[in-house]
Amino acid sequence: MWPALPQYNYIFAIGTLFALLDAFNNGANDVANSWATSVSSRSISYRQAMLFGLVFEVLGAVTVGARTADTIKNGIIPVDAFKGDAGVQMLAFTCALVAASSWVMWCTKNSTHVSSTYSLISAVAGVGVAVVGAGQVKWGWNGGKGLGAIFAGLGLAPLISGGFAATIFMLIKLVVHVRKNPVRWAVWTSPAFFFIVGTVLTLSIVYKGSPSLGLTKKPAYWLAGVIVGSGAALGLLSTIFFLPYAHTVVIKKDHTLKWWEFLKGPLLFNRPYPEGVEQAKVRNYAVVQDDEDDQSTRSPESLKEGDTASNTDEKHMVVAEVKQKNYKQLLEEGEAKHRASLCKRRGPIGWAMRTLRDNSRGPGEMYEIENIKIFFIRLPALAVVALLYGFYYDIHSAQTGVHGTPDGKRMEQVYAHAHKYPNEVEHLYSFVQVLTACTASFAHGANDIGNSVGPWAVIYSAWSTGDALKSKATVPPWQLGVLSLTISFGLITYGYNIMKVMGNKITYHSPSRGTSMELGAAITVLVFSQFSLPVSTSMCITGATVGVGLCNGTLKAVNWNRVNLLLIGWILTIPIAGTLGGVLMGLFINAPHFLS
Repeated sequence: MWPALPQYNYIFAIGTLFALLDAFNNGANDVANSWATSVSSRSISYRQAMLFGLVFEVLGAVTVGARTADTIKNGIIPVDAFKGDAGVQMLAFTCALVAASSWVMWCTKNSTHVSSTYSLISAVAGVGVAVVGAGQVKWGWNGGKGLGAIFAGLGLAPLISGGFAATIFMLIKLVVHVRKNPVRWAVWTSPAFFFIVGTVLTLSIVYKGSPSLGLTKKPAYWLAGVIVGSGAALGLLSTIFFLPYAHTVVIKKDHTLKWWEFLKGPLLFNRPYPEGVEQAKVRNYAVVQDDEDDQSTRSPESLKEGDTASNTDEKHMVVAEVKQKNYKQLLEEGEAKHRASLCKRRGPIGWAMRTLRDNSRGPGEMYEIENIKIFFIRLPALAVVALLYGFYYDIHSAQTGVHGTPDGKRMEQVYAHAHKYPNEVEHLYSFVQVLTACTASFAHGANDIGNSVGPWAVIYSAWSTGDALKSKATVPPWQLGVLSLTISFGLITYGYNIMKVMGNKITYHSPSRGTSMELGAAITVLVFSQFSLPVSTSMCITGATVGVGLCNGTLKAVNWNRVNLLLIGWILTIPIAGTLGGVLMGLFINAPHFLS
């Protein structure tokens, strides 16, 4: 279909470009924060998070993402404020996307976690002031769609999410962790937690629903039956298949059991106990692994007590060496080791890293002929590294900090105040956390897709129809699909840059803790999204993380330095993104015209 406003093709192209950039930043910033909990708990790897993120972000966006998109699209700037001028409307939301995506991109590059939701909302408000004046922007509640209702989530969402997460984790503590035999309690109560997760997951699909599916028109008893019935079905399946499998792995400690044997169900109870086995074969879920310790960079406080006197001189040498190095040197040393390990790998990443190592820029300026040749040699390698670097990034080492630095010492103190639970118990909750992580990702796709698709839908509608009032039309599913894929691409390629400063960087993580965090955040997002209120998923998961961290019974179990930095970033986002959007729009709409 030929657009109604072909003279504004360039605005549509620019708006599309920055809508994609905004979605990319959303994945690299917000989604990375959401999955940092699962990766930090060691329930899944970063690569598995990429795969699950791709699937469930797309599902959440396409099936239930249209509601929140409508709030940003029509709830902040009234449609009639543009007086039917579709071109001005296109320009306004393009400027908003440029401002929001530029700010979030800068923050992501500098590993500063901010809210892409509030960045976009603030930019739209700034643009609205430049276009129609402050009086026309809907600052109040406006039936739950104005800025007052949206920004209420800035304070409420983290508190509500923290409350949900802390309640869930305290339930796990009372039912399992404080028992004399927590492993048995974890096994026999696991179907109940699968029921809870299954109910929340179904709630996110059925009760919230998608307008195109018409689920919200169903009777309340029908909805309740489907929600509870689906959770009960998952609980029943876990009783039949997961419970016997978990019993055999962590109670019988059977190392010969294969993963596919869960299909045997209750028959596994008849499996004989193996002889001479003292420990179950499960993953070590400790944040700091024994084999990750690097003696050359450990701080004096982390040296083990009880070492023999023969090691005294060596320890003093290590301490002296650490003290002589400054923070920058220690960071560069760790990064150099990581690059060296990548150079030894086979495949594209190894080739790319070796190419960059062996073709460094020579003396002189960049415009020297030799340096230009080197640049073109390095260019394909730089592209490969940009795409694959996150696949091999050591998230856990980055989160625990560099030994011998204030940050490293701070994290050691935080971890020291967190109780460590048996790996057998945490192993069981790692299965539940996979479901909660997928629920959280689904909820993010449903809620935060509105950030980018709302303004883009305005631009597309005005461009294709020539009528500003057409922006009330339903968001096309193809736009939801394209942007959800772009969000996933941001997580895969650049999410590590944010993930390394989240998760274990705030408080000690484990699967039982992570399950509580993600479930609490998912419930909060779905509650806000049900009322068409865009809420920052990053704020929800951060609030949930702090809430669970406080369940250790002391404020010292939370890295308040990182939490304060997050708060500063969130607060600064509002005036900076709003000012950028307003300035851009003010310059363009009031620019003098030379050519007639």
